Amino acid sequence: MIQVNDLSFGYRKKQAPLFDHLNLDIQAGTICGILGKNGAGKTTLLRLISGLLFPTKGNSRIHGLESCERPVSMLADLFYVQEEYVFPELTMYKFVDLNAPFYPNWDQQKFIEIASDFELGGNRKIKELSFGQKKKFLIAFALATGSKLLILDEPTNGMDIPSKTIFRKVVSASLGEDQCFLISTHQVKDVSNLLDRIVVVEGGKVIFNQDVFSISSKYRFDFQPGNALPEQYLYAETVPGGHMILNPQENQQQATDIDLEILFNAIISKAI
Repeated sequence: MIQVNDLSFGYRKKQAPLFDHLNLDIQAGTICGILGKNGAGKTTLLRLISGLLFPTKGNSRIHGLESCERPVSMLADLFYVQEEYVFPELTMYKFVDLNAPFYPNWDQQKFIEIASDFELGGNRKIKELSFGQKKKFLIAFALATGSKLLILDEPTNGMDIPSKTIFRKVVSASLGEDQCFLISTHQVKDVSNLLDRIVVVEGGKVIFNQDVFSISSKYRFDFQPGNALPEQYLYAETVPGGHMILNPQENQQQATDIDLEILFNAIISKAI
């Protein structure tokens, strides 16, 4: 689905490149989380993948098509929900009428159902919606396009707690075997039960790229009450009432839920 090959990119020639010979391969049927610290280049990577930015070296391909060439066949199967966006002076229905024809797999009934789940009633002007309502409208439209590649940059920003629950439900229900969803977010708890694969970007490269099954089979995440730490551990963080401990999974112990915050911090600190 997505192949990023030996990609380098920088915003200014005299500065060190943001990405240096970065490689990434993501298959269809995957909801992939792109994680990284502020300034690591998560949004830039999404724009390079979608062809909105051009690499200085290497390339990005979607279904074998060069992203930077942005062929019509690729764009008809790609939708990018950016963190920040500007809407024209249109009602929700008019926006759908004008833009849905660009997507051959458009599903009007699906849009209506997801918009209803998000409680987007009426035919209001998009600019009159709150920030969170605009985000929900755009996600409903994105999922209804049936695009093979859906890119979501900080999708839960501005959403209330019930809306985040609905977001997880509609996204997980929408993924087809021939589709791939990329989600970049700092709100890892909002997507922790949604992701199939975790990718971490740091220092201009992909430093971690594993599916959740592999992570669960290699590591366990346990809460230990009290102030004392065990004699051996890979990574630990103080939390209310004790510590969260990351250790290797041994002796076929029962798998634990993945704590994305602990995992991310352990990766960044090079504990794993």
